Amino acid sequence: MADPMRIRAQASGDKATVRVLMSHEMETGTRRDGAGNVIPAWFIQEVTATHNGKAVLSAQWGPSIAKNPFLQFNVKGAKAGDKIAVTWVDNKGDKRTDEATVA
Repeated sequence: MADPMRIRAQASGDKATVRVLMSHEMETGTRRDGAGNVIPAWFIQEVTATHNGKAVLSAQWGPSIAKNPFLQFNVKGAKAGDKIAVTWVDNKGDKRTDEATVA
């Protein structure tokens, strides 16, 4: 299982800015190792985010996203104490969900 995501959610007015740093190798399937063998593709395919259980973001990603991707988005109506959960699923079926409280 991958390392936990680092999620920060900061309220400002009637919205919250959410910043997420995901730990993932994000291999494209086109690079080669030292022996010349192709490194198999391994990348995040789907990212979803919820605000107090309600979906607020859904994204489909491909192999061209950088290693350890960073994602930032705003959630309207979020206030201090609300819960933001972020989930990713990769092309090997691995899944990770982490949660943060809006500050």
